Amino acid sequence: MNAAVSPHIFDVDQANFETEVLQASLTTPVLVDFWAEWCGPCKSLGPMLEKLAVEYNGAFRLGKVDVDKNQELAGIFGIRSIPTVILVKDGQILDGFAGALPEGQLRQFLSRHVQPLEGELEEEAEVLEDLAPESPEEAINRLQQEIAASPNQPELKLDLAIALAQAGHAAAAENELNALPANLAADTRAVRLRSQLDLARSLEGTPAMEVLQQRVHANPQDWEAHDLLGVRLLLGNDPATGLEHWLLMLEKARDWNEGQAKKRLLAAFNTLDDAELVGRYRRRMASLLF
Repeated sequence: MNAAVSPHIFDVDQANFETEVLQASLTTPVLVDFWAEWCGPCKSLGPMLEKLAVEYNGAFRLGKVDVDKNQELAGIFGIRSIPTVILVKDGQILDGFAGALPEGQLRQFLSRHVQPLEGELEEEAEVLEDLAPESPEEAINRLQQEIAASPNQPELKLDLAIALAQAGHAAAAENELNALPANLAADTRAVRLRSQLDLARSLEGTPAMEVLQQRVHANPQDWEAHDLLGVRLLLGNDPATGLEHWLLMLEKARDWNEGQAKKRLLAAFNTLDDAELVGRYRRRMASLLF
């Protein structure tokens, strides 16, 4: 499928961005897909986005930006990896994501911001119900089947490595990472996953979170406990609190363990895909260092 197939899909360049994306988004949300011909994950994400644009039938429009032909436009938006997708609504960037998401997660992303047109609501609700988020183990099984059917799509192996890590299979995830071709090994998601695995490895044989919390409470200058607690929180569901532990160490014990706090913060920034959170804590780190 391409932009000519549907009136809801169109090509974006710097000349039409103002009218077709920013101004048009005042009445209809516009999903902008930054992609390139050579990008493997783009080849799996693009058709799914196009399918959804046709299915939503005008509830949103899909604009496609070839970054090789529109490098200046990609630079304006700070596109560092592709595919990257942004949602523009009321003339503002409302949300976005990087990487190739499975269809179920794409539908969930859209459901947060785009209301299907009347007459599609019941059908869309049924589809969303059927496409509940996969568990990591379900994703592993699905990806293994897809790899067996399409062994020449190495981007599926990166997806598998991520799913293995999410399921707690660190060694298997690392094996998949090590087997990736060079272009995918440098992909933002691969770099992020390797940083996560390195951090997870540092927790082997260390105390549980509850024990570390007790140690910090008993001795606020137990920097080892602060450090390990930061890792557990970062890899768990409270990364901001984890970063706070390392900022405290940077302020109070900068030289502990050869500057461990600074090293941890830099590694943590590589694992997080929340640009706002990373930017905020980078600025706080810089204020302490300089």
